[in-house]
Amino acid sequence: MAAQLQLFFLCILSFYFGFLQADHLETYIVQLHPNGITRPSFSSKFHWHLSFIHKAISSEEDSASRLLYSYRSAMEGFAARLSKLELETLQRSPEVIAVRPERRIELQTTYSYKFLGLNPTANGNAIGAILKSGFGRGAIIGVLDTGIWPESPSFSDDGMPPVPKKWRGICQQGEDFNSSSCNRKLIGARFFTKGYRAASKSLSTDDAVEYVSPRDGQGHGTHTASTAAGTPVQMANVLGNGAGEARGMAPGAHIAVYKVCWFSGCYSSDILAAMDVAIRDGVDILSLSLGGFPVPLYENTIAIGSFRAMERGISVVCAAGNNGPIQSSVANEAPWIATIGASTLDRRFPAIVQLGNGKFLYGESVYPGKGIPSAERKLEAVYITGGQKGSEFCLEGSLPTAKVRGKMVVCDRGVNGRAEKGQVVKKAGGAAMILTNTAINLEEDSVDVHVLPATLIGFDESVLLKSYINSTRSPMARIIFGGTVIGKSRAPAVAQFSSRGPSFTDPSILKPDVIAPGVNIIAAWPQNLGPSGLPEDNRRVNFTLMSGTSMSCPHVSGITALIHSAHPQWSPAAIKSALMTTADVTDHLGKPIMDGDHPAGLFATGAGHVNPIRAINPGLVYEIQPMEYVIHLCSLGYTRSEVFSITHRNVSCHDIVQKNRGFSLNYPTISVMFGPRMTGKMIKRKLTNVGNPNTVFSVDVMPPDGVKVRVKPRQLTFTHTNQTMSYRVWLMSRRRNGSEGTNFAQGSLTWFNSRQRSNGVRSPISVTWASK
Repeated sequence: MAAQLQLFFLCILSFYFGFLQADHLETYIVQLHPNGITRPSFSSKFHWHLSFIHKAISSEEDSASRLLYSYRSAMEGFAARLSKLELETLQRSPEVIAVRPERRIELQTTYSYKFLGLNPTANGNAIGAILKSGFGRGAIIGVLDTGIWPESPSFSDDGMPPVPKKWRGICQQGEDFNSSSCNRKLIGARFFTKGYRAASKSLSTDDAVEYVSPRDGQGHGTHTASTAAGTPVQMANVLGNGAGEARGMAPGAHIAVYKVCWFSGCYSSDILAAMDVAIRDGVDILSLSLGGFPVPLYENTIAIGSFRAMERGISVVCAAGNNGPIQSSVANEAPWIATIGASTLDRRFPAIVQLGNGKFLYGESVYPGKGIPSAERKLEAVYITGGQKGSEFCLEGSLPTAKVRGKMVVCDRGVNGRAEKGQVVKKAGGAAMILTNTAINLEEDSVDVHVLPATLIGFDESVLLKSYINSTRSPMARIIFGGTVIGKSRAPAVAQFSSRGPSFTDPSILKPDVIAPGVNIIAAWPQNLGPSGLPEDNRRVNFTLMSGTSMSCPHVSGITALIHSAHPQWSPAAIKSALMTTADVTDHLGKPIMDGDHPAGLFATGAGHVNPIRAINPGLVYEIQPMEYVIHLCSLGYTRSEVFSITHRNVSCHDIVQKNRGFSLNYPTISVMFGPRMTGKMIKRKLTNVGNPNTVFSVDVMPPDGVKVRVKPRQLTFTHTNQTMSYRVWLMSRRRNGSEGTNFAQGSLTWFNSRQRSNGVRSPISVTWASK
């Protein structure tokens, strides 16, 4: 009997530990040697990938149930659910070169196309460049995001050309989405759920609100896709604000959607699977409005997948991130990726606060309250602080109805969403809201389509408001809504939230690359959501506003499509060079682009603000071959295995560095760091003529403070198109490291066409002195 009981308990323990092991399965992305499949016993790479899981798991469980994705284009390898013990077994295989845990990545218009000079009624050089690009005709933009609302008028295929013959994608069916949802504008749509579903088992996610299909349940993907390549839509507006024609940057381009983001986030295994398929589908551009804080390139699946895409001639455009103004917060910083920061437009939505003492505080809002007495009436203003409920932030359940009913409630930004605060105020009985920036947000003015009369004021104004409330027995205020105002403010300027350089993983490359409109961008919106994005918002619109580098990214993705259509043989490096060397460094008043109350630095703007008209005809480009990126990674000190995991190139970095002494990547910008006892640096660059033959370019240098710059030769004569010529730059420090003033300086090097000096091919110069 004792022996039977012992056996029984052993069975129970075995079952328990087996359950515990299964309960602790995690998702891992396993990278394999691309030349590892040598045995003829495997009928496909899929079965080869399955064999690794089969050998790793100890139970009789079907190995296919653990496999999430089998990758073969963006990376050689697979994603699978594994225990720690199984992972250790798998890592011992000589064919496994890297294993990465699943990462969750966050998501990061009626006027912006005109602001950027892409007006189809333009004259002169502008209309010539636009016609040359064919409005992006024939280009295919792959958008990795939250999906798409296909019925939006922005995705009508009226006037669109046939689907390109090279297209190999599909229109994947799913919940409320079938093959008829696609057309000549939206030519493909897929969704990727395996990584999300595996991770969401431990998350409190309401699956009922998700569309298990390419259909967009959040709005973000619909907004970004229409920004990149939306069809022109007349009389677009957001509840009467921002009225005009809505169109994407490349209205002639085709869109392919890859839904990789869900309510709980975007998972790296799903993102890599989408990139893997998109490469084979035949996209020309990949647009990823997602990211986070920087991670080493050999651990970054977007960097790895985008390298494969770049090798196949696909341009990859990514958001820089919304973690500004923190230094070195820029994400998606691989040199083969176009990394896009955010800028402002000169369009404003004034909603001014008039205090009871007669003073006015400038604010902005797109609440449709202009001329409506009930929205602009004078109310008692309250700012509730103290306690542990977060009432100053207007968190859910923090506002006592007795104190806020019928009043104008002041809410600080932070913790919860801006529009959500308005819903909290409304639910508690408040009649209006003043949203106040904190010291973190300063004067940043990302507006929302609030569910009640509301406005956003800057930090300086918030200090005055709170002082008035605290010093007045019965403080009163009203909001005066001013509608839409265009052209009365300086722009572009750097958005406060836009992530900043220098690059954390590669300081020798200036990031972001360029900035583009990303504040209060009006674009398409799904019909399952109100314009605020809140589930309680029952209003329905075809367009709404959003802000973020998520909005900047598709602007440049669309402009990339224009350049690709004008120059279909150009490489991704040539296209990115065109974007960077033609970027603007002044605003529309001819003054320096601002970052808050001071001129913007290179770590905020990169090469400058994108100028699509000039980018279509840059004159000269900096070309980069894939192998040059490998040499660059070796020169940074990456190990052989790290370089191999990124590039699939099995090279000896020691030999490469020895053979390429003095190598510098042929990047359109120049970044130099003077280390201890280092006083000089020589940089090599090559320029390729993509303009007219028999053209002479002369160099003009604006040296950084404290640096002597010498260029040789100072003149380049191109006798024919596609000719490449080299030059060298010597930068010599005139001061000791960290001994005088700031440890950073910036300048520029510009090649001017001798026949027309108005526009040049400009490379910013960034110089940093290491502190002692």
